[in-house]
Amino acid sequence: MGPAAGAALAEGAARWANPSSVHAEGRAARAALEDARGRIAAALGWGGEVVLTGGATEALGLALRSAGGVILVSAVEHSAVFGHAPDAVRVAVDGEGRIDLDALAQALARAGQAPLVALMHANNETGVVQPVAEALALVRAAGGRLLVDCAQTAGKRPLPEADMLVVAGHKLGGPPGVGALLVRDPSALATFPAGGQERGLRPGTENLPAVLAFAAALEAVDPAAWETRRALREMLEARLVAAGGIIAGAGAERLATIACIRMAGVEGMTQLMAFDLEGFAVSAGSACSSGRVKASHVLGAMGWDTRAAGEGVRVSLGPATTAGEVEAFAQAWERLAARLGPARARAAA
Repeated sequence: MGPAAGAALAEGAARWANPSSVHAEGRAARAALEDARGRIAAALGWGGEVVLTGGATEALGLALRSAGGVILVSAVEHSAVFGHAPDAVRVAVDGEGRIDLDALAQALARAGQAPLVALMHANNETGVVQPVAEALALVRAAGGRLLVDCAQTAGKRPLPEADMLVVAGHKLGGPPGVGALLVRDPSALATFPAGGQERGLRPGTENLPAVLAFAAALEAVDPAAWETRRALREMLEARLVAAGGIIAGAGAERLATIACIRMAGVEGMTQLMAFDLEGFAVSAGSACSSGRVKASHVLGAMGWDTRAAGEGVRVSLGPATTAGEVEAFAQAWERLAARLGPARARAAA
């Protein structure tokens, strides 16, 4: 968490009161909450409604349970989307991980009235940026609505045009456990059967300290600082490709800060443990799976077989990542690949 968010969190905790209470402290808390809501909208350049949530997963659920019709999702969406909408129609992606626009058009034609399409702005495992504008044109022509998961891009890139967007606080320097659903037409959202908070859209006492920290983080985030990591990521990828690494989505537009790299013959869990022992925190698949590591559904959707998909590891660079740290990781990767890769490959053959 960034220093601005940390300071706001501490200040909010020190003067916390229930924003739903009618006493003076509660009214002051409500004023602070609404001020933070406005600051979040302004920082994101959003002119619609901001519904505060406990994170991106909850925001996705709120949007998806308000669908009202057929739900279409790309095959590389976050697992939270599949959890909230298990019966959604999955639309194929190409070998780089971008949604197949022809397949989307065909799915929309079969969907009937008012379909809801869920699409990531950028993938959390590969960093691949989706053609959101082109998808939106197809969705609008079909009379549907577009929900875009911006957890990876909010505060780092301009928000795309959409009917609903999802933002996560911890992805941009804020605390975990807070996020927002940005919505053009809040009347289209289904109210929750219990609790009256957030205009009846979600129950539970508002987490004012986290919301204040969320607003402060958004105001402090510097998109340029994230983009400067691109040269480091490209340097790392060139080094690892030369050592036998395979980059997922290498031919697509990607975020500057995410690389998904396959070390052929070495399972993802083995890599995670080896890099952890050397002081590097990397992940295999989504980092939101309660410590479980399994073959990535994202890589599988991109055409990788089960074995290959289980050998991909995600490396994320932060705004403070240095060239020295990238060099040290590259050396660790090369040592591990030289030690384990050939032996595992021979054993598999």
